[in-house]
Amino acid sequence: MNLLILGGTKFVGRHITAHALMRGHRVTLFNRGQTNANLFPDAEKISGDRDGGLDALLSKGKRTWDAALDVNGYVPRIAGASAALLKDAVERYVFVSTLSVFADFSKQGMNEDSPLATLEDETTEVIDGDTYGGLKVLCERAVQNAFPERALILRPGYVVGPYDHTDRMTAWWRRITRGGEMLAPGSPETPIQFIDGRDLAAFTIDMVERHAVGIYNTHGLGSHLTWGECFDRAQMVTGTDTTFTWVSEDFLRAQNFEGGELPIFAFSEDLGIFTFNNHKAISAGLHFRPITETIRDTLLWDASEGVHKLGLKPEREQELLRAWHERP
Repeated sequence: MNLLILGGTKFVGRHITAHALMRGHRVTLFNRGQTNANLFPDAEKISGDRDGGLDALLSKGKRTWDAALDVNGYVPRIAGASAALLKDAVERYVFVSTLSVFADFSKQGMNEDSPLATLEDETTEVIDGDTYGGLKVLCERAVQNAFPERALILRPGYVVGPYDHTDRMTAWWRRITRGGEMLAPGSPETPIQFIDGRDLAAFTIDMVERHAVGIYNTHGLGSHLTWGECFDRAQMVTGTDTTFTWVSEDFLRAQNFEGGELPIFAFSEDLGIFTFNNHKAISAGLHFRPITETIRDTLLWDASEGVHKLGLKPEREQELLRAWHERP
């Protein structure tokens, strides 16, 4: 197949491009050439900016592709412009969205038809914690308007694995490699969901090859996973002597955490983010590799190339552990 990927060189897009090439597809990358520009020498590369520079896509005359894959659309004006430009040039449009589109994370077990977030000001282009989900909803809508019955929308939640620049899950696993007493948030029985970026990429290309359309919650894992199990698997992979001290939500609420000190965590009122219904995607062929493989590969990458920006500093962690043990 002949595929156009908007972005395609950073984390999720990087995995999607690599998987598409591995499967023998012809790939055209359209991006600004500012991130990992030397990757994928076998792919055609068109340099341009989605915000005002889309004409570069058609600078070589009329082009057609079997599918366009949009992995970095955040603002509906920009996502809509790409979809509108390509509606006669591609058969199908794949938009990688997010589970942040849903309205109420106090609800557990949400499926693809659960209520979506709304914005009071739909013209805003400020991307923050209050607008991110609503903007993605509008991006999805713009794609669907340009490609009625021809759009595939994938909604991952927390994506993890090698090349994860967010450091959100990697920071927890990296802490386990240090050994010793570790502060663990909440309860070991609390559920958690994430997906390896490589599994998301494989599902994306598989669905493209099958000419699939529709909306899918692409979150994992295939079976129920808890924080305790996740940390235990990481300890097994690393072979450390780490012991986990689970501190209560009330204790956590009382701390003045700086941004990023708790990389991935959700209080009980927001556990919907870790309990999504993914049966539709699994029935369509979404597979998950063993979590131990994800942990091992992530830590190997992190040791050489990772961005260590999240997590508690050792002295801060010790301070919190002392406070926990000394509480009345």
